Amino acid sequence: MKYHNVTVAGSGVLGSQIAYQIAFKGFNVAVYDINEESLNTAKDRILNLKARYQEDLGATAEEVNTAFNRISFSCDLSKSVEEADLVIEAIPEVAQIKTDFYKELGKVAPEKSIFATNTSTLLPSQFAEATGRPAKFLALHFANEIWKNNVAEIMKHNGTDINVFNDVIEFAKAIGMVALPLHKEQPAYIMNTLLVPFLEAATMLLSNEVADIETIDKTWMIATGSPIGPFAFLDIIGLRTAYHIAHTKAEALGDQESEKLAKLLKTEYIDKGKLGKETGEGFYNYPNPKFMKPEFLN
Repeated sequence: MKYHNVTVAGSGVLGSQIAYQIAFKGFNVAVYDINEESLNTAKDRILNLKARYQEDLGATAEEVNTAFNRISFSCDLSKSVEEADLVIEAIPEVAQIKTDFYKELGKVAPEKSIFATNTSTLLPSQFAEATGRPAKFLALHFANEIWKNNVAEIMKHNGTDINVFNDVIEFAKAIGMVALPLHKEQPAYIMNTLLVPFLEAATMLLSNEVADIETIDKTWMIATGSPIGPFAFLDIIGLRTAYHIAHTKAEALGDQESEKLAKLLKTEYIDKGKLGKETGEGFYNYPNPKFMKPEFLN
């Protein structure tokens, strides 16, 4: 594994976390996004992560500052990838957006660059040809709050070079992840094969007016002993991700239930700026959400 310079394309909640975790482990990181506004938001997100690393991992001020200084930011794709050994794509979960991005990336990235998608539900084979280098392409999927939930799912497609697959497994370990190799393509990988139906079931209960948010979360927390319920979990993931998954399913399958859910998420939450924990409001209000209060489970 000879990776030294890593580009993270897409500076949303998880993209920012991926970038900072990689920098924290000693790699040079270039963060790419489509405009300066997105990059400025990403800088704020990453600066806020410094305190989390100190609190959760016991990192020193010097360590978190050094990590931040290893990161550069640019909305020029060619510049962002000019030295990239590995490019990790973490852009919106929309197939056409990803396809268009890979066609452009393949034109400007050095021949040495390995491409990895962080998609949570789509398959690498859907984009392999668009990359122009299918043998050097695979999936590398992380969990939210990457520094604590330190798993990385590495999934190849039929055309992935086995040496690339093994190198990315070693890279995942080098940035502090528990590497989880998948030897066969599986929609939603391991983690989301388990997680997405759970979250979808909760949101469908809300969409169909079976029960309200707090009752659904309370049910799960009391019955299983979990510290949070599905809607608190969705606030961490971000409501835009939940919307994209529902919207994609509605379009692909003509599923009316998913269409209804996507509309609810967009009109009642996303359009009102309620994007989840990162904006201070989603299904709950932060920093002191109701589910954290002792009386919530009464």
